[in-house]
Amino acid sequence: MQTHSVSTPVRGMASVPVVRRKRSIKPLDPISPRLQSLLGMGFFVLFVLVWAGFTLGGWVSPTFLASPVTMVQEGWLLFTEYNFLHDIGMTVWRVMGGFLLATAIAVPLGIAMGAYKPVEAFFEPFISFCRYLPASAFIPLLILWAGIGETQKLLVIFIGSVFQIVLMVAVTVGGARRDLVEAAYTLGAGSSGIVRRVLIPGAAPGIAETLRLVLGWAWTYVIVAELIGSASGIGHMIMDSQALLNTGQIIFGIIIIGIIGLISDLAFKTLNRRLFAWSNL
Repeated sequence: MQTHSVSTPVRGMASVPVVRRKRSIKPLDPISPRLQSLLGMGFFVLFVLVWAGFTLGGWVSPTFLASPVTMVQEGWLLFTEYNFLHDIGMTVWRVMGGFLLATAIAVPLGIAMGAYKPVEAFFEPFISFCRYLPASAFIPLLILWAGIGETQKLLVIFIGSVFQIVLMVAVTVGGARRDLVEAAYTLGAGSSGIVRRVLIPGAAPGIAETLRLVLGWAWTYVIVAELIGSASGIGHMIMDSQALLNTGQIIFGIIIIGIIGLISDLAFKTLNRRLFAWSNL
């Protein structure tokens, strides 16, 4: 660390050197929201500049990677001539449908597993086993059972999300503070009261954060679901563009998925902060 000495005159005394320390980045040192936004946007700008330099400069063939200008043009074409808004709507519907179905089943089961050890002992080995099975491996079976309609796509997202949510919720609920539980028993609370008034409220912020994370994973499963037997959706558009070697549309579809996922993530964060503002006190 560099230091600079500055002599400060004091009446009746010799000048006293004042050492000024140069500011440096420290571990876990917070930064202002404005600087955080600037740094985040700076990476995106740098990424696009590098991308444009390689493609517009002729370093990469347009067949393998479209330039940012071509990507924007192809994206405009998708919206104006190919009804891409319908594809986006179908993909969002599939993600939210499968995710909400998984949440409705996984959250209560996870709470029960976290609160009651016999329930955890019964379900945990099977759910831990299923958690490692890729959702894409179930697609042939799901096509046989449910066809190639919307049910099959919802089930792919459901399978990819439900086991993760169950285990993460169970860990969150099971990690409740023991002193709060003992205090509730001392005040006369019963088993159901402990769950309703201690475990669930205490775990609610963690459960909400779990759902936010798994929603991001659900977006990866929907593209897999739409690659086979689909007539609409962003994944379907990407597959059609791949057959035509249209990398501009492929990249545009990928970016749209990222933008929608980022918007949903920010909305989840904002909602969590408002619902559980007390958790940061």
